[in-house]
Amino acid sequence: MEKVSKAALVDMLAQKLDMSKRDVEAVVDGMIDEITSQLQSGNEVTFTGFGSFKTSDRAARQGVNPKTGEKIKIAATTVPKFKAGKALKDAVKK
Repeated sequence: MEKVSKAALVDMLAQKLDMSKRDVEAVVDGMIDEITSQLQSGNEVTFTGFGSFKTSDRAARQGVNPKTGEKIKIAATTVPKFKAGKALKDAVKK
């Protein structure tokens, strides 16, 4: 399995779409910024067939420091989540 970096993805898209790398990178950055902004506002972003991005609240909980065994308090937080759509699941299924 190979990791694909943002730069590599931009290169592949620029070649596939016959666009400049600068234009493709601007679109990718804009898309990431807008998805982030929508999640910060509490909205869900859905790409039909691909998947959806949303946020989820994690309650405060108690944890344990593995080095010392000391109990620690872990604060409540909001985390991003991605749920793959049916078309994406079917495409990667072996």
